[in-house]
This record gives sequence, structure tokens and C-alpha cells, in this order.
Amino acid sequence: MPSYHAPLKEMQFVLHDLLNLGNHYATLGYDDATPELVDAVLEEAAKFTESVIAPLNRVGDEQGCRFENGEVTTPQGFKEAYQQYVEAGWPTLAQPTEYGGQGLPYSLNLVCAEMQSAANHAFAMYPGLTHGAQATLMAHGDESLQARFMPKLVSGEWTGTMCLTEAHSGSDLGLLRTKAVPQADGSFRLSGSKIFISSGDHDLAENIVHIVIARIEGAPAGTKGISLFLVPKIQVEEDGALGAPNGVSCGSIEHKMGIHGNATCVINFDDATGYLLGEPNRGLSAMFTFMNAARVGVATEGVAAAEAAFQGALEYARERLQMRSLSGAKCPEKAADPIIVHPDVRRMLLTQKAIAEGGRAMVYEMATWVDITKSASADPAAKQRASDRLSLLTPIAKAFLTEMGFEATSLGVQVFGGHGYVAEWGMEQLMRDTKISCLYEGTTGIQALDLLARKVLGSRGALLESYCTELAQWWMTQSLPDALLPLRQSLLAHLQQWGELTQSIALRAQKNPDEIGAASVDYLMFAGYVVLAHQWLRMALVADSFKSHDPDLWQAKQVTAQFVFTRLLPKAASHALLAGQSCDSLMQLDSSQFRS
Repeated sequence: MPSYHAPLKEMQFVLHDLLNLGNHYATLGYDDATPELVDAVLEEAAKFTESVIAPLNRVGDEQGCRFENGEVTTPQGFKEAYQQYVEAGWPTLAQPTEYGGQGLPYSLNLVCAEMQSAANHAFAMYPGLTHGAQATLMAHGDESLQARFMPKLVSGEWTGTMCLTEAHSGSDLGLLRTKAVPQADGSFRLSGSKIFISSGDHDLAENIVHIVIARIEGAPAGTKGISLFLVPKIQVEEDGALGAPNGVSCGSIEHKMGIHGNATCVINFDDATGYLLGEPNRGLSAMFTFMNAARVGVATEGVAAAEAAFQGALEYARERLQMRSLSGAKCPEKAADPIIVHPDVRRMLLTQKAIAEGGRAMVYEMATWVDITKSASADPAAKQRASDRLSLLTPIAKAFLTEMGFEATSLGVQVFGGHGYVAEWGMEQLMRDTKISCLYEGTTGIQALDLLARKVLGSRGALLESYCTELAQWWMTQSLPDALLPLRQSLLAHLQQWGELTQSIALRAQKNPDEIGAASVDYLMFAGYVVLAHQWLRMALVADSFKSHDPDLWQAKQVTAQFVFTRLLPKAASHALLAGQSCDSLMQLDSSQFRS
């Protein structure tokens, strides 16, 4: 079974050479986050991930979580590993110093999160959701709530969840039935049931803090009547000490396709004490503090899956002997050539590499924008620009990178052939574990509607025009080696096509709004390939300066960039063609006519 090794050199190339993180941190006032400190943190994170978290990946899949007598037990070794994780201070890395955090940038924490997800997706979800709960509490909770709950959430002694979905409503949150009844002391009593709650119950931490959407009695129907609440599993006294059990229980855990080591729970609230976050009936907008942070994290899971699949497939392809190269034996002293000599195997490996490394550049850059939005020292114009970029790119990254990450795991199975389908090699687990990333925090279809309907058409094209214009103008000012000039021309043409495609859909949608839904997923995938190509051209340009002192890195970046533009970016054309089609063939059948 392949073992994960953090690709530190690739990570450092993106952080230091592509994004110039040292200057970025200095500008935002993160004086302690020097390049030397960044590298030291990453090296320690790699050691911890490889030695403590990665070895539990197979155990988590085989044993899974158990639900007995109303309690959830995690797989063997998870509890001990989580305690080591807490004792080493990893949960505090990018959290507020006033609550015991180290105050380092969000973007640095994201790199560590990528390592954890690639090594053990199920384990990484336990601390991962806690960060979203903290961000929501800091953005919408009052000072007394923050003082009671933040210290233990920051330390990792308590974990957090997000409780949105109900059995009858799915992603249509306006249909929720969980109700909240005001109490004289300002708290609320919540009653209802939520499903698909990742890390909803477990034995890793002494308390679990749920962020819950519910409807206050008398509130308007639909999404306009949603409020947001903090509901702990165990009640917390004013001084932060644990009190009596709250009316929160796990009803069952799901039996799932993958991530068996993470408990996906039905959580029941029975007159549970909760506290309002933000304003009444404004819970949907407050919830997006959690959702947007989670979506960048899920995009990173797509990158992590591609990296893990690439590592396993590459190692196997270098060692597996099968057939001779079509152009003549490459290892005549052996019974057959390693399969890495075959063009189709190389196609699959280069696709995985392109997704992992290009996706990494995409999410790391987005993380720097999150840094800016969180910084007290960033000027308002920079914050607005970063917020606009995140608004546009978040649905693209979440959907495109998870779909492509899943494709990378499928290619991993394919490289292994029949062995990839067998559990002992680990590739089929990786594929099963990764599929969930295409579903939660909004499916690919929901992200596509968010992108096209809300972010692009909803801004009357302003967000897209600003982004594409900035990219085009920046590329026109760059001095490129001759080999990269055709790639720039191709990228500029695709940026122009992106705008034209948007206009054609908008015109059709004026007559029939269903045109938006029919075009949206292909529209998003087109955008994803264009953004991926932009990142690869940037990396190839930066790597050009490595030609003399690191020729292997230079060669790898140049060749992979050419591969992306000649064999991956052309796929954008098919998505543009599909997005440009009328929705007639999709919408004409009555539901009863799908099967005559």
C-alpha cells in the first residue's frame, strides 16, 4: 500500500517562488512568519503527518466508526493520534492569540491541512470542521460566547461541526423544520434532527460544539426565516467549565461508501440549549462564513486526493514491469519494461500531476486572499479585491478541483490495473474516500449555479470582467521565453471566450431561466480548465529561472505546462460547446416519460 510523503519541495516552490509568501506576510504584519519559520513548520507538519496520521489511514477504512448504546467510537489509534495532535499544538496554528492561538496566517494552516487530508482524509475531517466553527463564532458571536467557547475550540480540546441538512430538505435549506424557542435568559431551546453531520459525534474530544441553523418560532417561511445557533453537546458554564449534558444526541451513523474512519451522524436536538449567532432571521448569510471557509478546505481535499493518487501511481508505474516500449526496449536487461515508458500511462500520470500541482497553486493563492480579508492591516481596496476574487473563484475551485481530484483517483486505479481494484493496494479506498468531496458543502451542480447565476450574472458580469481583464493585462506585460508564447496566446483567447460564453448564456436566459441550470456545470468546468492553465503558465514562467540551478524542476514544469495546454485545456472547448447548447433536449420530457 502506498505511503504518503509530503511534497515539501513542490509546496515550497508555490509558497516561496510563485506567491512570494515572505513579502505577502510582511505586508500584512505577520512579522513572525518568515520563510525560515514557514519551512520549519512545514517540515514538522510533514513529520507528524507521515509518522502519526498516515499509518491510521488503512485502519480507519477497515475498522470504521462504531455506534453502540448511543455513543460513537473512532477506529483504533485515532483517539491517541488526536491527543498527540492537540498536545503538539497543531489546532492552534492560525488561531487568535487572545484565545491561545499562535496567530499565524490562514494560508500556512491550509498547507498543513492539505498534508493531513492526503495522508488520512477521514482523520483530517475531525479538526478541519472545527476551524469553520471558530471562524463563525468569531464573526457572529458576542464577546461572552467567544470567551466561553473559543479557548477550548482553539486548543482542540473541543471540536466543532456544521449542522444544516435535514432528511426531507437536503440542500434546500428553506425547508428546514428544526425550531428554536426563545428563553427568558436570552438563550434558545432547539428541537429537531439533522443528518449527514460529519464528525457529529466521536470519542476524540470532551465536548462538541455544533453550529446549527433553525427557525425561531413565528419566523418567516423559507430562507428568510433561518437563524444560526451555537449548540454544545455538553453545556458550558459562564467560566468555560463543562456543565450538564445538553439535549444533543447521536441517533445513528451512516454506513458509507468511504471515509469510514469519520463518523457521519444523525444528530437529534431535544430542547437543547443554544445561543443565537448574529441577528435573528439572518442565519443564512451568517452561515456562509462557515460554508465559504469549508469550501476552500474541500477544494484542498481535491488537491490532496490528486497528490496521494499521483504518489501511489508513480511509484507503481516505476516498478511494475509489463510489455516492451513500442519504440524499443528501454530496460533490455529485465523481462519487460516498467509501465511508465508507455504513452498512455504517462498520460494518466501527467494528468494527476497537473491536477495536484496546478490545483495546489490555485488554492494556495486563494488562501493568500483569505489572509488579506482577515488582516487588520490590509487596506480596504485590497480587502475588497481579495473578497471579490474569492467570491468568483471559490465555487470554481470547490467543484472543479474535487471533480478533477476524483478523476485523478480513478486514474490511479487505472494505472494499477486489476491491482488498483483490490483493497490491499489502497487505491480503491482513495477513490471511495474522495467522492464525498464532490458532494458536501454543496454538490458540483450547486456550485455551478452559485458561480453562473449568483456570482457572474448576479454581478452583471462585473466580478468576471474584473478578473479576466486583470489576468489578460498582467500576462501582456510579462516577458516570456519563446516556448511559452503560444501558451500565453491560447490563455488570452480562452479568457476572451469565457466572456463571450457568458454573454451568450445570459441572452438565452432572458427568454428561459432554465438555460442557466442547463449550462452551469459545463460553464464551471470550462472556467476550471482556464484557471488551471493560468496557474500552470505562471509556474512555467517562474520555473524558467531554475534552468541552471535546478534543471529537473525546470524541465518538469515546462513539459507539464505544455501537456496542460495541449491535452487538458482543449477539453474546455467541449464544455464551451455544451454550455452553448439550448436546454430544449433536457427539459422537453415529462417526468413520467423518462421510462416509457
